[in-house]
This record gives sequence, C-alpha cells and structure tokens, in this order.
Amino acid sequence: MSLLGGIRPPITVLSVLLLALAGFTAFSLGSVHEDRLPKAVLTSQQHFAEDGAIALRASLDESVGDLDRAAALFSSGKPVPADAVLDRIGAVYQKWRGTAVVEIGSGRLVAARGENLPLTAIDSTRLSAEGGLAPRMVKLPGGETRLITLALLNWKDQPQQLLVASSSLRFPGISLGKFRSIAVVGADGAVLSSDGIPEPEMVTESARADVKRDSKQLVSFAKSAAQKTRANPLSTKEPGSGGYPGVSGSLIGAEHGGDRAAAGYAGLAGTEAGVGTSATSLDLTVVAMVNVAQNPARTSDAFAAMVLAGALLVVGALVVALLVATVQRPLLGLFLESRRLTRGDLARPVTVPRGGEAARIGAALERLRVRLLGDADPAPRSRGKRGRRTGARTLLALCALLLLAWCLPLGLLVNRAGADVVVPQQLVSDQRERSDTLSDRVRRGLNESQADLQSVASLMDGDTSAARMTTVLERTSAEHLRYQSLYVLEADGKILAQAGGKPRAAEGKGPRKSTVALDDRGNSPVIIATAPIPGKQGTAVVGELRIDFLNGLLKRPGLGQVRVVDAEHRVIGSNGGYRAFEKLGDERLDALVKGTNVKAGQSARPGSVLYRSGGDHVIAAAAPFAGGGAAEPLDWTVVTWQSTKGLAIQEYSLQNRTVLAGLLGLAVGAACLGWLQIVVVAPLRELARRAEALAEGDLRSVVYPRHHDEVGAVTRSLEIIRQQLQQLQQQRKQAAGQPPAPAGRN
Repeated sequence: MSLLGGIRPPITVLSVLLLALAGFTAFSLGSVHEDRLPKAVLTSQQHFAEDGAIALRASLDESVGDLDRAAALFSSGKPVPADAVLDRIGAVYQKWRGTAVVEIGSGRLVAARGENLPLTAIDSTRLSAEGGLAPRMVKLPGGETRLITLALLNWKDQPQQLLVASSSLRFPGISLGKFRSIAVVGADGAVLSSDGIPEPEMVTESARADVKRDSKQLVSFAKSAAQKTRANPLSTKEPGSGGYPGVSGSLIGAEHGGDRAAAGYAGLAGTEAGVGTSATSLDLTVVAMVNVAQNPARTSDAFAAMVLAGALLVVGALVVALLVATVQRPLLGLFLESRRLTRGDLARPVTVPRGGEAARIGAALERLRVRLLGDADPAPRSRGKRGRRTGARTLLALCALLLLAWCLPLGLLVNRAGADVVVPQQLVSDQRERSDTLSDRVRRGLNESQADLQSVASLMDGDTSAARMTTVLERTSAEHLRYQSLYVLEADGKILAQAGGKPRAAEGKGPRKSTVALDDRGNSPVIIATAPIPGKQGTAVVGELRIDFLNGLLKRPGLGQVRVVDAEHRVIGSNGGYRAFEKLGDERLDALVKGTNVKAGQSARPGSVLYRSGGDHVIAAAAPFAGGGAAEPLDWTVVTWQSTKGLAIQEYSLQNRTVLAGLLGLAVGAACLGWLQIVVVAPLRELARRAEALAEGDLRSVVYPRHHDEVGAVTRSLEIIRQQLQQLQQQRKQAAGQPPAPAGRN
C-alpha cells in the first residue's frame, strides 16, 4: 500500500500534530511573562541609540563633505588668500571649533581661526598616500577628543596648502529628556564624549553619589557595547528583522532604588548595509543610557496554559477515537471481508458495519456472497435501512466542529488584551524624545542644504561668467543628490546658469523672499532654498530639493507612522505612502500638533500622549521645528504615532501566542481532515455507489481502484467478484443451452 495513502497515515499524523500542539500551547503560553524591565523598553533604548548613531554619522560625514567641497570650489577658481578662505568658510558654516591653513611643503601655519589645532598630529609626508586625508581623532592635553578633517587647496603656480578643521564628537540635536545620558565610545571602549550626566562638582552633595554611580554604569556599558559592535552585522540580526544596517542592541545594568539602568548601543553604519563612509571608518559606537522604573513582578498563568493544553488533548482524543471507531475499523473490516470472499470463503456471512458508506459496502458484499453461492438475491428484504445512516463526510464535519470548538475561542476570546493593558510610561517619553530628535534632524538637513548654497554663492562674485556658474552648479548637483534643480536667478526672473532638472520656481514666480520656503502650487511639494550672491543685488543661487530627500530622513525603525506637516497641518513628507497636502485625518493628532505650537512667551516644545481606545492603544508624539536656522520659519512639525499592539508588551505577546495556537489548530485540522476527505472519504463514497450497483446486477461496468490503499484493495476485490459472477452467469447460461453473454466493457 502507498506510504502516504490509506486510512492510517492521516489519523496518525493528526494524533502526533495535536499532541505537539498541546505541548506548544502549554510551553508557549505558560512561558509568557513580563520581566521587571519589559522588552519593549529595551528595544526602545536600542532604537534611541540607533537615532544617535544616525545623527552622529550624518553630522561627521556632512562635516567632511562640506570641507572637501569648499576646498574643491576654492581650488577651481582664482587663488584666494588663506585668511579669506577661512573667513568665507566661517561665515557659511559654524560647525567647526577651529580651522587653519597649513603650507604642506614647509609645514608653516598660514592662517588660523578658532581654537588651536593639534597640527603636530598631522604627518604631512603621508598625505599623498591612500587614506592620507582621511579624518582622524586626536586627544587634546585636557583629555577632550577632537575630530580632525583635512582637505587640499590646489592652485596653479601656488604652493600646495592643507585646509584643516576640528570638531568635537558631540551629538547634533539629540533630545535626551531629563534622565537620559548618551556617549560616544571608541573602539577600545573608552568614552570619548558624553551628554546628560553633569560633572560631580556641578551638583549638590546629595546628588553627587548618583552622578558618580551613573558615570560608572555608563563606562561599564561603553566597554560592553564596544565589544559587541565588533561583530558582523549579519550575525547580530534576526532573519528578516531589517531596520538599522549596523550592529545594535540593548543592555541591562544594575538596580538602585527600584530603578534599573537600561542602555541601547549602535555602531556607526552607512545608509546601506556594507557601504562604509568616512565616519564609519572611525569605529565609533553610540551608547544611550536611562534609569527605568521597574514594574512589579508578574509571572505567567501556567495553570491556564495547562488547562488549554489539556482541553486540546481531550478534544484530540475524541476526534481520533471517532475517526478510528467509525472510519478506520469498519474500512479495515471491509478489506478483510472482501479478501475472504475473493478467496472463495463464502460459508460465513459478511459482517456489516453499523452505518455510513461502510454499511452500504458491507451490505453489498453480503448480497454478492449470496449470489456467488448461487442463492436468490436477498436485496429487497436485507438491504437495510441502516445503510443510509450518517456518512463519513458528516463524521469529518463533526470532527472539524470539535477542533473549531477549541481553536476559535483561542483566536477570538481567550487572553484578549483589553483596555487594561499596561503601557510603560518610558515608551511614551521615548516616542516624544525620538520625534524631537527626528524633527531636529530634518531641520538641520534643510539648514545644511541652504548652507551649501551659501558656500556656492560666495564663490560667484561680480565677474563670474555664466560658464563658470554652470560649472560650479553642475559640480554641486553631482555631489548633492538632494537637489532636483540648481540655478542662478536674477531679480527679474532670468536664469543665468542652470544644472539638473527643469526649474519649477523660476521667472520670479517662486517663493524667493525666504531662504527656505515651500512651493505648493503643483501636485507635489517642492522645497526651495535660496542663497543671495554677494555683490549682485537681487541675484541668488536657488536649489529645489527633492521630496525624496525629506522622506529619506524620516525612515526610522520603531517610530511607526511619521509625517511632516506644515502650519496648516498639511502633509509634506512621510516615511510611507501618502498624498501630498492631505490632512492628518485624525482630530487627536491635529489637537496634539496644535498643542505644541509656540505660545506667547513660551518656546516650542515636543509633546506625546497615549491614546486609549478599547483594546487599541496608540502612542503619538509631535515635535515642531526649534533651534534656529534658515528652516525654522517654515513652522513645520514632525508627527509620529504607532499602535502599542506591535510592541513587546506582555499582554500583547500573550494574545499573539494564543491566536497563533488557535491558527495552528485550524491548520492542523484543515490539513489532516482534508487529507482524509481526498484520500479516503471521497473514494469510499464512490466505492459504495459502485458496490451497490454491482450488487444490483451491473456486471458490465469494470471497477477501477483510485489508490493503492484499503479502499483500493476493497475495489480490487469487487472487481474480482464481478469477474467471478460473470463466469458463474456464463456457466449457468451454457448449462441451460443459451449463448454466452458478451464480456464487460473496459
């Protein structure tokens, strides 16, 4: 018989799977418990560190790129005195603590601005080697760490000069809240810079012990994080997790006064996995630490899980017993009875099962046995009314109902997370702080775009030709993919030079009064940055930013839905699908955005709230632009929200596992009962019809088996009996002197 066919394999597999599902139910539901520090809080700290790593990496790469572009733009024009170079750079960018120009050949300091630079750490003889101009970290005598960025100034017939800039390893615009600290960690685990923990001498005597303890805990986290970020990112991510392209995770520290220290860490990584940048080559790690109030200990309800598993065992036993008693045993009995008849053992009557298709087949076999003996057909009297009782399909439906009685409550009723779900307050605070950090990142991105245009405009003095302007614009467009169009526009709307796509705000119709403005005349928004050209009244360099540049800044894991809205609450950008200039469509979000607007005598502050609506709780936050710069007058707000159902909270984890157990039960029942229907029940019904037809005297129709199993064996026995009856009929006709009947058709 076939290995996968027959009546035994489906029932056996059903028994094994139901037993395994009962074990899964007991173990899975019984092991769901809430730690004193929920996993959702630890995941939130990991995302916070990832935000810090993204901001730091972008800031460092932008700093390196700005210095390179400034040096390239100066080198492409006429020679400029070193003091003028530093003055122009300082007027456009305020990100560097110190700048200097050094003559490479002699090592002479030509000009300097800001703090003194550790120029002795620069080996001018190795600048021409590969990586000689790469940024490097230098520790000052006072213990502070500086990032030194280098670029070359090249003019024809002029000594080659080195443009040097130093910056601190500080986080740009990271919102820490009240109790969080963040640090930049070197490859050796040393803390290079930190924010959020005050100096011991700056606090009161009573708080000094807490500050020292937090500092010690941060150092411990830093060493652990530096060691963990050395691993390959592919080996630290769960399959399909996606999200941050680098190595990141969370750590748990010591407990003090009911609070436990939790930290997230993230190594600096490029925008794409495996693609390095100048900042990633520094092997830096970001660690964010916060003290979180622990929840009261709550364990899982193992007794309820055992009850559910026991109920499944009872249901499974009933289903298997029903299938064995009403389908398997009668079918095996028919198999033995049919084989007995084919061997010529006709003395003993056929044992007829009690009901269903098996009873119909058994009654037909008894009639055929009597006919093989040569007696009269007892059909009119002994066909039996019980042959039309409950069939195999009805039995399968009853088994399916028994399984549904266990599966459906698990999917719809048991362990449902309702309005009493405990959402840690730390998650609400983290949503606010991360939204504020993202808002600052968007604002800084727009400010940096306008600063780049200022750098370009500073090189277009009064005698700059149109060809020179076009060359500078094309180079800037190639280096900055954020611009979809770059052009030089006169006061009357005439375009003097252009690079990239077709301008949308030319001919004096675009918003040129503000340095950064929004053009909302078309179907999609266009952000326009403007930088006036010194010495040319009314003439400016205009850059139209791609909206994809804005949307790319909004893709942060763990924040849910992200929208950038203007002062009228129209959607300008999003991290997902959206329609430009549509409304938020939620009165609660509109009220939240309105509540964060600047009031008289107050500054703009981010806000967050937990909306409770039945079993679906939503954490929402809004953070308006704040901090100055060319983009702040836009009055935009970053709005984020996410359902708590996707967070690692105990009630939702228990609900999800319960639903999973119910779905697995449905899958097991559908697979095994469907298997029985296809392989056994459907052929059995057809066999019953053919057996009754044969018993009624249809000796001409050949009976073909479908499968090589018990049903097929009974079918083959019926075919043998049909042939025996044909031979018996022919012998009787020959004995009576009649011609033989034709053979059965094939």
